[in-house]
Amino acid sequence: MNPKVDFFFEKPSQWQEAYRQLRKIVLDTGLTEELKWGVPCYTFQGSNVVLIHGFKEYCALLFHKGVLLKDTEDMLIQQTKNVQSARQVRFTNVKEIVNKTKTLKAYIHEAIEVEKAGLEVKMKKTSEFDMPEELQDRLDSDADFKEAFEALTPGRQRGYMLHISQAKQSKTRLSRIEKSIPNIFEGKGYNET
Repeated sequence: MNPKVDFFFEKPSQWQEAYRQLRKIVLDTGLTEELKWGVPCYTFQGSNVVLIHGFKEYCALLFHKGVLLKDTEDMLIQQTKNVQSARQVRFTNVKEIVNKTKTLKAYIHEAIEVEKAGLEVKMKKTSEFDMPEELQDRLDSDADFKEAFEALTPGRQRGYMLHISQAKQSKTRLSRIEKSIPNIFEGKGYNET
């Protein structure tokens, strides 16, 4: 147990008991407990394997390279359609966790083997994502904007493309582009301050 992570398990939460049970299971597999992104993250020789996090409706064990696991029990969930690598196992109560302890440990051990084997997830390139028409129009009509956008890292470009394309109406997509312009010129991602 890493004392830097204790606060996560001690703070009041509807998932507090579930988090503690998940921690016990993960630590039994020999992974190193660290604090990353404000949540407990478990690593093997410095590589992220699994983390514990919670939301309003569920808490979850997130496998960083979950897409590479066999998922023999059909438990892994893709959080959103744009998540390429990670997969979650979700829980709504402690009993579910206790009942799946053996299976969870097997999945964690498989994830460790993925790291030992050096397997990598083949990620889509930014060019393989759909460019929102409104963003493409702006890039085509404004050379300074295009230069600033192309200077962003591929991940930041992808972030803007996904954020803008998620809006259902063209008016909203245009509004998101306008709101993004200052950050793009500053070289920041859409959700960076």
